Amino acid sequence: MGLMDGKKGIVFGIANDRSYATFITKSLIEHGATCGFTHLPDPKGKMERRCRMAVEELGITDPWLVPCDASKDEDLDAVFEKIEKDFGTIDFIVHSIAFADREFLKVGNFYTTSREAWTQALDISAYTLLAMGQRAIKVMPDGGAMLAMSYYGGEKVVPGYNVMGVAKAALEHTTKYLAYDLGEKNIRVNTISGGPLRTLAASAVGGISEMFEHQERKAAMKRNITGEEVGNTALYLLSDLSSGVTGENIHVDAGFSIVGI
Repeated sequence: MGLMDGKKGIVFGIANDRSYATFITKSLIEHGATCGFTHLPDPKGKMERRCRMAVEELGITDPWLVPCDASKDEDLDAVFEKIEKDFGTIDFIVHSIAFADREFLKVGNFYTTSREAWTQALDISAYTLLAMGQRAIKVMPDGGAMLAMSYYGGEKVVPGYNVMGVAKAALEHTTKYLAYDLGEKNIRVNTISGGPLRTLAASAVGGISEMFEHQERKAAMKRNITGEEVGNTALYLLSDLSSGVTGENIHVDAGFSIVGI
C-alpha cells in the first residue's frame, strides 16, 4: 500500500529528467499518486517534448500535459479550469518553477540588477506560488498540500545567485503567509531547500561549479545530495505523514546549512 494511493495532483516545473520536479514525481508515483503536468509554452514544442520524455521515462504513458506560462493569469486560469474539468478535485500541487535573467546571475554583479529583472524574478519565482494558492482553494475543497522548491541562497549570500536569492527569500516567506491563510481550509504549504543539483536552471548561475565543490567540502555529511533524497522528502510533505506540518522550510542539503564556517 502506497502513501499516496488515491491521491491526485499537479506538478509544475519538469524541464527534463534531471529536474527536482522529476525526482519528486518519481517518489509520488512509486507510492500510488496520479500526477498531471504542465510545461512552458514553446512554438517549437521543445519544452513539451522534454517534459513528456521525462515523465514517460518514469513509466507514465499518455500523461496529462498542458502548456502554462505561470507568469500569466490567463494561463493559470486555463490550467485550473482544466484540472477541475478532468480531475474534479486534487490533493497536492508541486511548484518547482523559477526564473531570473542569466545576465544578472554572475558573481559580483548583483548591484547591476535592473528593475525589470528584479520584478520578473520575483513574479515568476515567488508570486506564482501565491497565484496557485488562490486557485487551489476551489480544487482542494477537502484540503491538500502545496510544495515549493527553494535554496540556501534565499537565506545567505551565495555569490552569483544574486536576484534569485532575493526571489527565494520571497518564496519562503510567501509560503509562511500562504500557509497561515490556507491553514483553516486544511491546505498545507511547505518548501524544501535542496542542495545544488545539476539541473537546467542551475546551469545559468555564475560560479555553479564552485558551489558544488564548496557543498562537498562544507556539508556535515561531506557530500552533495541526490535528487532521490529531495523526492523522498517531498513525498513526506505531500503525504498524510506530515499532516501537522505547514509553513516550514526543510533543508535537504546533507547538513550544509548548519555549518557556520
